[in-house]
Amino acid sequence: MGVKMTSGRPLTLILKFMIPIFFGYLFQELYNMVDTVIVGRFVGPDALAAVGSTGTIMFLILGLAIGLATGFAVLTSQRYGAGDAVATRRSFANGILLSLISVAVLTAISLILMHPILHVMSTPADIYEDAYAYIFTICAGCGTIVFYNFFAASLRAIGDSRHPLYFLVVSTILNIVLDLFFIIVLKLGTMGAALATNVAQGTSALLCFVYILRKVPSLRPQKGDFRLRRDYTAQQLNIGVPMALQFGITASGTMVMQASINIYGSIAVGGFTAASKVINLMTAAMPAFGQTMASYVGQNYGYGDMNRVHQGTKAAMLIAVIYSVTTGILSVVLLPYIIRLFFDSGVDLTQYLPYSRIYCYECVFFYIPLSMIFIYRNAMQGCGYGKTTLVLGFMELAARLVSAGLSRSLRSYALAVGGDAIAWGTTGALAFVLYLVVKKRETARLAARVQ
Repeated sequence: MGVKMTSGRPLTLILKFMIPIFFGYLFQELYNMVDTVIVGRFVGPDALAAVGSTGTIMFLILGLAIGLATGFAVLTSQRYGAGDAVATRRSFANGILLSLISVAVLTAISLILMHPILHVMSTPADIYEDAYAYIFTICAGCGTIVFYNFFAASLRAIGDSRHPLYFLVVSTILNIVLDLFFIIVLKLGTMGAALATNVAQGTSALLCFVYILRKVPSLRPQKGDFRLRRDYTAQQLNIGVPMALQFGITASGTMVMQASINIYGSIAVGGFTAASKVINLMTAAMPAFGQTMASYVGQNYGYGDMNRVHQGTKAAMLIAVIYSVTTGILSVVLLPYIIRLFFDSGVDLTQYLPYSRIYCYECVFFYIPLSMIFIYRNAMQGCGYGKTTLVLGFMELAARLVSAGLSRSLRSYALAVGGDAIAWGTTGALAFVLYLVVKKRETARLAARVQ
């Protein structure tokens, strides 16, 4: 069942809606971490570094999928908030067709370009084959990522954040079982970890779709809904493509950052990889804030209430500040204990821990700006301002390019991994400024329409 977010206390609604999404992202990070732990312990530290060296490419694929899926679902959220049942169904059906086209394009391009990308990123020779086997398999199954995120975003668009979580829990458990089977029993190495991810993600996508067809009449397409409509396509692409490009631009910056880290060798890559898994786990709520605001703002913007939109962003930021401070402290305290999970007992952790600590300590001071990016970017997206996300993407790219360039010229690992912290700080500030501009413009536009 859908939930209207156009009435009720914003803080309570946002918190209640966000918690299942947060646990969903937390489970995603946990099963990504399980992949890494099993690879590190049962294949070896070089395989761990191989998976880590492709993390930015994985982020690119996931980012494009989330950007497109979330963008396609914003129109559904707006139509649902406006109470237009026919348009809500047709928006969902149109999004499915656009997702099919997106999968074909993403799969073809990623498979063709994978070798050149790994070479450009200076992937160390001793981990190259394992890295290629992992990321090639992930790319071959990117359709599972696109469709899970689209179906989940569509459910959230009508106010249902619980069922995507339930299906993700099932896929998380399946992923762990398949990891153990493919890696330990079948000895498939890094490719086995990727296969487990694809099958698990595909299962959650299928469960979401079956649930929608059986239990969600507000989304269930009817005869004649499955055709590309020019007006729907234009609106969905106007939001989804800029959002996907923003992720692509951001991912390009992280790939440059990863290339700068790769030159320090597989031990540095391994230490960075372990720390990045900890950081990703601790910041799992950040994208949950974004998904929540896309749905909340989409519905309230469709309803025509900008004052309520702004109340929601303030409530989300209050939650984000408390969360960021708490997890920042936990990141520093728990880091030495968590990274031990990634390595066999025979591995000398003193080689890896210094690299992990540098990255972690730099990031924790910028958790709040990171949450600002997600909250304000997705709030603007919910208002239909898809292109503002491109501006934010270019800001992140510029920050990481500067950091990477300085790190190479000064031979500084701290600057190489500092690209994230610098990007979060500058882009978070810009996101806030752009949001204020959008808020002022849309408030005036809606007021003029009422008059």
